[in-house]
Amino acid sequence: MISAAIRIRIRNSLLAAGLLCTAAAAAQAQTVTMEDLARKLDALQKQNEALEAKVKKLEAGQTSAAAAPAQAGPPAQQSAGTGTSPWSADPSDRPAPEEVSSTTIGSYGEIGYSRPTKQPEMANTSIGRAVLFVGHRFDEQTKMVAEFEWENAITSSGDNGEAEVEQLYVQHDFKNGLSGVAGLYLMPAGLVNEHHEPTAYYGVFRPDVDTMIIPSTWREVGLSLSGHTDIGLTWEVGVTTDQNLNNWDPADDEGRVRGPLQAIHQEGQFATTRDVAVHGSLNWRGPGSLLGASVFTGKLGQQQPGFLGNDSRLILWEVHGRYEIGGLDLAAEYARGTISNTEALNTSFLNMGLDNPTLVPSLFFGGYVQAGYRVWTDGYYKLIPFARYEILNTAAKFGNLTEADTGPRQPDEKIWTVGASFFIGKGVVLKADYRHYQTNPFPSAIPFAFRKGTSVNVGLGYSF
Repeated sequence: MISAAIRIRIRNSLLAAGLLCTAAAAAQAQTVTMEDLARKLDALQKQNEALEAKVKKLEAGQTSAAAAPAQAGPPAQQSAGTGTSPWSADPSDRPAPEEVSSTTIGSYGEIGYSRPTKQPEMANTSIGRAVLFVGHRFDEQTKMVAEFEWENAITSSGDNGEAEVEQLYVQHDFKNGLSGVAGLYLMPAGLVNEHHEPTAYYGVFRPDVDTMIIPSTWREVGLSLSGHTDIGLTWEVGVTTDQNLNNWDPADDEGRVRGPLQAIHQEGQFATTRDVAVHGSLNWRGPGSLLGASVFTGKLGQQQPGFLGNDSRLILWEVHGRYEIGGLDLAAEYARGTISNTEALNTSFLNMGLDNPTLVPSLFFGGYVQAGYRVWTDGYYKLIPFARYEILNTAAKFGNLTEADTGPRQPDEKIWTVGASFFIGKGVVLKADYRHYQTNPFPSAIPFAFRKGTSVNVGLGYSF
């Protein structure tokens, strides 16, 4: 860019050159008059003004070229709190679409390799998720958000893959600071459900508490209203579709293996909506800090004729926290769910003559503590080792049924995970971890990870 100082020097030089030329001419030709000299100076002044106009035009072109990439490029990566960890501090940290373009496109994906240490023949690799994001801002107050997800590479009737709409909603920001959402949106539960990109959590696979107790990725169709205060509090309340207990299959162990809510979710696919649910959340964010809680409740029976679970009600609540200081990142979460009035339904399952039927639990819970530390940073490169300890139980109680009816209580699962995340760009991460399940040797909720005592896992993830 040509500075004002350079322009002044160019102008003065031109004037000085003009005067010297004029003086020389006057010395050689004594017949030059003052009127001739004035005319020549006037012509030089006009030439100088024309040159300055060209300089300004050149400056404007350089400024536009420098600004063009920022106007045309993708949105900036979501803020990661104090910069220590990949966890998201606040969804509002994302730049509004109108700051970049009226329509935005994004994506995230992950590839995982898992090798059970005692059963190496079960080692496998899968493209766990490939997700496309599309957003469009109609005006300063109204936008649309959609996410489309493919799991495990191939979707067909004979494969384990899935294709699904993960989010599809319209949000309108009111002038009084409130925001309303209508459509299919993520439940504001826990640390991972809303921020589930592979760059947003530690470990090759999501924590089991955030997949089996809080179902991942948990979304419902409904309406919600949210707001925030100047002291860092954000809140959200909503009315949505609910799970359907009619989907419970006592001959399938999905309710035990993947979690009770994974077995009865509806995900917006012809969701029976005779009964609805309500939810609420409250979070406080301060410097490097996050404290929050949420609750979700609704009847599960959907009032179907003759169904023995019509009076069953789900109450799922959770609390979570995160604190970052220096390179240290600490996080904790606890979730607890109850399903009431399950005895009559479970008794009918027991009378079916099935071998070890899967019963509807009256209590399920889980929690974890986690610590990570940024040991090395160089530009976009970051290395963060971490450790996480989880305790969970997908079927801790069965109401008033005795052990004579249900058998021994299912033991708590205890899981150790240690590993590291290596960020090689603003939105790219390489991961490796060692995961040890102390109790139950059945397959994990994640198809390409196996709970066979211990496993070594390696993964690649990206998000933009």
